Amino acid sequence: MLARVSESEPLEHRRRLLEGMARAVAEKGYADTTIADIVREASVSRRTFYEHYATKSDCLIALYDAASHEALKVLQTAIDPAHSWQGQLEGAMRAYLGCLSLSPVLLRTLFIDIIALGAPGLAARRRVHEEIAAFILQVAERPSSGAHAEFTPALAMAVVGGIHELVLQAIECNHATLDDLVGPSCELVRAVAQRPR
Repeated sequence: MLARVSESEPLEHRRRLLEGMARAVAEKGYADTTIADIVREASVSRRTFYEHYATKSDCLIALYDAASHEALKVLQTAIDPAHSWQGQLEGAMRAYLGCLSLSPVLLRTLFIDIIALGAPGLAARRRVHEEIAAFILQVAERPSSGAHAEFTPALAMAVVGGIHELVLQAIECNHATLDDLVGPSCELVRAVAQRPR
């Protein structure tokens, strides 16, 4: 799930800790995951954990950032100008939502437990949403985007929020995958992008 980084020992330890956190959370959920679980899964010492993160919640925020950036990379890679705008949109949504579906327990943690962290978790969520909204704006500016109307930052953020609200609803309903969200997500983007000027 997380990109492999091995340029130096601190980066390697950080990668292992995030992967350890992801495995522990996928197995036990965030509330029941302990720092002992994380370091055991990461095969590092408790001291190494505290060299990188002050608390379990700091590690969760770092995992949220890393996993969200991986999902954004999947979204970016799925945009293929060789296809029609409709095909690009559907392919991008299918790839993005498919990436999010890879681990249902981790998905719950990244979408629900991050909010429970309060202000730091909400700030991390806001940063990620702003990055995705910025990407939507960038794609909408391309001549082949199919956008008839201006895509403002506020509209791009509304699209991101709307899609992620659908994901939250699917999590609450214990859906195994997010495949059913591809259609409504595409309809939302089309409704905003193709509205009359």
